[in-house]
Amino acid sequence: MLKKILKIVGITIGVLIIAAISIPYLFKDKIIAKVKSVINEELTAKVDFTDVDISLFRHFPKLAVGLDNLQIIGTGNFANDTLAAVKQIDVAVNLMSVIKGDKMEIYHITVSQPRIHAIIDKDGQANWNITKPDTTAAKVDTSQSKFALSLQQYKIEDAWIKYEDRQGNMELTVDGLTHEGQGDFTQDQFLLQTHTTANGISFRYGLIPYLANVKTALDAGIQIDNKTSTYTFKDGKASLNNLQLALQGFFKLVNDSTYGMDLSFKAPSTNFKDLLSLVPAIYKTDFDKIKTGGSANFDGYVKGNYSPVQLPAFGINLGVKDGFFQYPDLPKPVKNIQIALQVTNPDGVPDHTVVNMPTGHLEMDNTPLDLRLLVKTPISDMYVDAAAKGKLDLSKITEFVKLEAGTNLSGLLDADINAKGNMSAIEKKQYDKFYAAGTLQLSNMLYKSKDYPDGVKLNNLSLQFNPKNVTVKDLSGQYLGTNFQANGEVNNLLAYTFKNEPLEGKLQFKADEINLDKWMGTSSTTTTATPDTAAMTVFVVPANLNLGLQALVNKIHYDKADLTNVSGNLAVKDESVAIQQLKANALQGTMEINGSYSTKNSKTNPDINLAYNVQDLDVQQTFNTFNTVQKLMPIGKFLSGKITSQLTVHGKLGKDMSPDLSTLSGDGSLLLIQGFLKQFAPVDQLASTLNVSQLKDFSLRDIKNYFSFENGRVTVNPFKVTVNGIQMNIAGSHGFDQSLDYTLQLALPRSLMGSAGNTLVNNLASQAQSKGIPINIGDSVHLQVLMGGNILKPNLKTDLRESANNLKDQAATLVKNKIDTVKATVKDSLNQIKNTAVNSLKDELKNQLSGKKDSGQTATNGKPLENIGKQAGESVKGTLNNLFKKKTTDTTKQQ
Repeated sequence: MLKKILKIVGITIGVLIIAAISIPYLFKDKIIAKVKSVINEELTAKVDFTDVDISLFRHFPKLAVGLDNLQIIGTGNFANDTLAAVKQIDVAVNLMSVIKGDKMEIYHITVSQPRIHAIIDKDGQANWNITKPDTTAAKVDTSQSKFALSLQQYKIEDAWIKYEDRQGNMELTVDGLTHEGQGDFTQDQFLLQTHTTANGISFRYGLIPYLANVKTALDAGIQIDNKTSTYTFKDGKASLNNLQLALQGFFKLVNDSTYGMDLSFKAPSTNFKDLLSLVPAIYKTDFDKIKTGGSANFDGYVKGNYSPVQLPAFGINLGVKDGFFQYPDLPKPVKNIQIALQVTNPDGVPDHTVVNMPTGHLEMDNTPLDLRLLVKTPISDMYVDAAAKGKLDLSKITEFVKLEAGTNLSGLLDADINAKGNMSAIEKKQYDKFYAAGTLQLSNMLYKSKDYPDGVKLNNLSLQFNPKNVTVKDLSGQYLGTNFQANGEVNNLLAYTFKNEPLEGKLQFKADEINLDKWMGTSSTTTTATPDTAAMTVFVVPANLNLGLQALVNKIHYDKADLTNVSGNLAVKDESVAIQQLKANALQGTMEINGSYSTKNSKTNPDINLAYNVQDLDVQQTFNTFNTVQKLMPIGKFLSGKITSQLTVHGKLGKDMSPDLSTLSGDGSLLLIQGFLKQFAPVDQLASTLNVSQLKDFSLRDIKNYFSFENGRVTVNPFKVTVNGIQMNIAGSHGFDQSLDYTLQLALPRSLMGSAGNTLVNNLASQAQSKGIPINIGDSVHLQVLMGGNILKPNLKTDLRESANNLKDQAATLVKNKIDTVKATVKDSLNQIKNTAVNSLKDELKNQLSGKKDSGQTATNGKPLENIGKQAGESVKGTLNNLFKKKTTDTTKQQ
C-alpha cells in the first residue's frame, strides 16, 4: 500500500513538473500574440517585444513572468522616435492570485536597462501621450475602492532618461540611473523607502548648462496617498557631486498630462568647496586634494503645475563670497571669486523668467576677469544687458587648474565686450536702439589633447562687435596640416547664445591643402591591422547653423582622389550642407558638383543628393579612384581613354562616409571621347565564339549612352557602336554584383566570319531560292547575342541559325517593296490612261458640236471609249510584264 501511495505521489509530482515546464512553452506564441494585440489596441504608439518568459522555477515558489526587449515607438509627429526601450521586465507574482484574479499579488518588479526619451515638440505636443481616448460615457467612482496591487518591492537598473522640451528650449539627461523602493502597496496610504543613484545628470536651459554630468544620489522616504495621487518627501537627502542638498515638498498627479508640485531644496553646508564640485573640469581631477576658502549658498524651489502648456514657478539662488581654490602641487591660486546669480520665474510663464548675475569676478595671477549678465522677457522680446572684460595668458592656466593628461594650452586672450538692448531692435534693423561694442582678440593659441593630438592652432582671431553684427576681421590658423584663413560676419550672435536660434553669417574661407582622410579619422594606407572602425565617424551637420561659406582650396585629398583648384559655395542650414557649383580639377579633367549632404534624418547614415558634371576624365584613374564608379561602370577596368559624363545620384552614406550602394538611385549619360578596350572577357568570348579576331582589343571613339540605376542594378539604354566595320546595337543591364544581362545586335560582314558561318548563310540563301524567294544576300549578316553570367565569367547565347529569320525578313521586305512598286506603277498607268480618256472625250464632243469629223476616225473607228479601254488593257499588261519579266521567263521554261 505504501509503495502504491509513493508511486502515485511520484507520478503526480512528475506530471506537475512536466506541466510546469511545458505549459508556458506550449502556449507562449498565443500569449505573446494576445499581449501584443491588447497593448496595441489601447495605445496609439507601436509596441513590440521579442519574448515572454513564463517560469515556475526562476522565483520559485512564485510565478516568474519576463518581458524581453520591449520597444514603444511613436506615431504621427513622433513617427520612428523611440519613446522607451527596455531590455527586460521581470515580475514575481503569486500564482494563486493570478488564477483567482480578485487581487494581483506581485512581490517585486525589476526593470533592466530602460532607455526613455521624452519629447515635447515645438508645437507643445508630448510624445508620451500615447493612450487612446476613452469613449465610454460612464464614469466609475474609484474613490473608495481598495488598491488591488500587492507590490512589495521594485527596482530600476541602469536606466538612461532624457527629457527634451523643444518648445521651452530645456533639456534634462540622466545616465546610469538605478532606483529601488520598498513599501506596502496594498494600502491606500503608505511610506515608500527609496534609494537612487545616477552616474551623471545634465540640465540645460537655453544655452546655459546649469548641471553637466553631475554624479547624483538621493535617499528619501516618500509618503504615498493613492486616493489623491500625492507623493510627499520625508527627510529627502540628495547629493550633487560633493554638494549635499535637503529636499522637502510634494509631487501630485492632477490628471494624465498635468503634475502639481511644491518642492524646495537647500544646501546645508556653506563650504565653497562643495559648490565648486559642480564644475566638471575641477571635480574630476584630484578634487579631494584641492585647497579652498570662502563661503557659498545654494537653494531653490519649484512650485505649481506642469503640463505641455504650463510650467511651474521656480527660482535658483547661488552666491559665492571671497572664494579661492588651489591645487597643492600647483604654484598659484584662483582667488577673489565673487558670484551672485539669481534665476527667477514667479508664475511659470516662460516670458517672465529673469536671469540676473550682477557680479561675476575672479583673479588669476592678479589679472581680473569680470562678467555680468541680465536677461529678461526671453520669449516675447529678449532684453540683454551683458558685459565681459579681461585679459588672460592661456599658457598660465596650468599654474591654476589641472588639465586632463596630455592637454596643452597656450595663447593670449583679450576681451572687452558690452551689449544692451532688446533683440527686436536688431531684428527690425533699428541699430540705433541697441548698443553693442567691443573686441575679442585671440592670438597664438595652441590647443592639444588626446582628442586633438595634432593640435589646433589659431594664429589670430579678431572679432569686432557692433549693433548690426560681429565682424570676423581675421581668422587664420592650422589644423591637421591645413593652413587656413577666413573673414566675414556673424549676424545674430546674441540670439544664438540666448535663444538658441540658428547662427547666421557669411564667411570667405581659403586653405592651401585639406586631407579629408585625416579630418574624418580615416586612412587610405593599406595595413594588415584591423581597421579602426570606431574612428570612422560621420560628420554630423550642426542643427543650429545658417551659414554661407565661400571656399577656395588649392588641393583636397580624399581616399585615392586629389582635387586641385577647388572653389564653390557651401550653405549650412537645417542640419544639411548645400553644395553649389563646387568646381575642381581632377583625374586629368574637370568636375562640377551640385547637391546636398544631410544628417537631419539620420546621424549615422547621411542623405546625399548630388549632380556631377565631369569633363575629360581619365577612365583608368577614375575607375581606380572611386568605388562607386567600379560598380556603375565595371567595364572601366578594361578601358582606357577619356570620358565626359553627367550623373545624378540619390542615396545614403555609410558610417565610414562611403556610399551605401543598396540605397543609390539615379541616372546620367556618358560620352567616351576616345578609348581602347582590351582584355574585356565578354567581348573576348564573343570574338572567340564568332571566330572574329577584330572584336579583340579594339579602339572606340565618340560613344555616348544613357543609363539609370536603382536597387543595385544599372540599366543601359540602347546605343550603337561600330568596330572595324562591325555595327553593334547594345542594351541591357548589369548589377553592382557584376552580373550581366545584355542583348547585342550585330551587323557582321561576311568577310570577317569563319567558314562555318558563311556555309550556313549560303545554305539558308539556297533554301530561300528553292522556295521561290528571289533574294540577294548582302555582304552583312545580322546576329543577336544574349550575354549573361558575370563580367569576369560571362556566358553567351548565340545561334547563327537565327540569321534565317533575318533572311526571311529581308525576303519579306523585298516582296513587299516589289508589290508596292507594282501598285505605284499601275496607279501611275491608270492615271495616265484616265487623263487620255478625258482629253479624247473632250475632243470628240467638241467635234460633234461643231459638225467636224475626227481626222483620226479611221484609226479609232469612231469609238473613242472602246479604243481607250483597249489601250488601258495593253498598258497595264505591258507594265506587269516588265515588272515580272524574269519570273514569266522562268515559268515559260518550266513549261
